[in-house]
Amino acid sequence: MKARQDIAVFLLRIALATGFLSATASRLGLWGNRSSGWINFVNYTAETNSFLPRSLAPFIATASTIIELSLGILLLVGYQIHKAALFASFLTLLFALAMSFSFGLKEPLDYSVFAFSAGAFLLSTFPHYKWTLEDLLNQ
Repeated sequence: MKARQDIAVFLLRIALATGFLSATASRLGLWGNRSSGWINFVNYTAETNSFLPRSLAPFIATASTIIELSLGILLLVGYQIHKAALFASFLTLLFALAMSFSFGLKEPLDYSVFAFSAGAFLLSTFPHYKWTLEDLLNQ
């Protein structure tokens, strides 16, 4: 049972990491013609945060990209997982709430943002993470 749990935790960590990294890659044009691009992301950020002044969109887009890239890397390599997962849960919950406010409940449900947030929170609850940089450094 422990081995299956270790594998499940590993897969959850990698899925969350790649979700963050893929989103940031798309904003930066790294997915080629499948990328959303920076301008589209800033516009989407303004729409998602419709309750804030539109002039804040570039700052929010930049900050969220830096944070998501950092969280993706931390989760991928397995460093500070508890903190990174907890912060990822909080960040994606804020994103889901902003989406709900601006677009209604359907959009964050369609994009599984609440599930992503819950998965990140679940990841933060484990006492030990195998196959990580943390695990390697603690040996």
